[in-house]
Amino acid sequence: MPSYLIKRVLTMIPTLIVISILVFIIIQLPPGDYLESHIAELESQGESVDPQQIAFLREEYGLDKPMWEQYIVWISGFVQGDLGFSFEYNLPVSEVVGDRMWLTILVSFFTILVTWIIAFPIGMYSATHPYSWGDYGLTFLGFLGLAIPNFLLALVLLYLANQYFGTSIGGLMDSKYIDQPWSWDKFVSVLEHLWIPVLVIGTSGTAGMIRRLRANLLDELRKPYVVTARAKGMGEFRLLTKYPLRLSLNFFIADIGSLLPSIISGAEVVAVVLSLPTTGPILLAALQSQDMYLAGSFLMFLAILTVVGVLVSDIALAMLDPRIRLHGGIEK
Repeated sequence: MPSYLIKRVLTMIPTLIVISILVFIIIQLPPGDYLESHIAELESQGESVDPQQIAFLREEYGLDKPMWEQYIVWISGFVQGDLGFSFEYNLPVSEVVGDRMWLTILVSFFTILVTWIIAFPIGMYSATHPYSWGDYGLTFLGFLGLAIPNFLLALVLLYLANQYFGTSIGGLMDSKYIDQPWSWDKFVSVLEHLWIPVLVIGTSGTAGMIRRLRANLLDELRKPYVVTARAKGMGEFRLLTKYPLRLSLNFFIADIGSLLPSIISGAEVVAVVLSLPTTGPILLAALQSQDMYLAGSFLMFLAILTVVGVLVSDIALAMLDPRIRLHGGIEK
């Protein structure tokens, strides 16, 4: 195990270096830069632009330097914990993210929690009662959840929440608490608004998880070792939880690699529709305006979480399933 961890960590370093180069190149691929986009926007609104001020800003932000020099400045600061300066918000990237990061984590955490709480018992029931009326009914609901687009469900729930529960449309809190310090009333307001994005974002994920858990668990329940254990008189609940359910969780563990970055990025489209003060809309706006330090730091952070999540899932899979080994080769 220690040698495997050392090898994987050493492999992660060049992987992240290559990712950082690709991220920076992709952000710079569109013609122009942030200042040129900003100038075009001002001119479209009929405002004049001072060329001397633009030249000063270009030199101040290092946009007049070659791409490789800009990359060195950005990545060296990122390694030292300096995420850079956001042109769009005229603030350090760390201040731009601010409370949005915690709100994104809060929404994603409750979404994952609700998804697992709903998906596990339903998936287990469908697998242990295949082709029953209950299984057909839950399967129909699962396909319905997969078929409805999240943004459409968001619009419907926004109307119902405002019409029948009096919850203000959009956002994660009442308008009077925006930009205010945290208090108990502000936290309660967040909880009152939280159920809408959690339900919207978690719908498709819950439906997909139910289908995968049912398929995997149903496959395990038909294997010879289950038949043998049942013939020896092992109780059904113990039989279900001892091996079949445990081996059916492999895909849950394998999803950690994509689960960690999704906690931070959130559901971007749903966040835009619901006007959520999370990090997803910031990332989209940064990519559109070519705010390279904000977008690049964000994407690099997601890449780090992905690489770490894959490592964690590989180790957890080896611990959960004895058939999986960390090293290749044929056992003698």
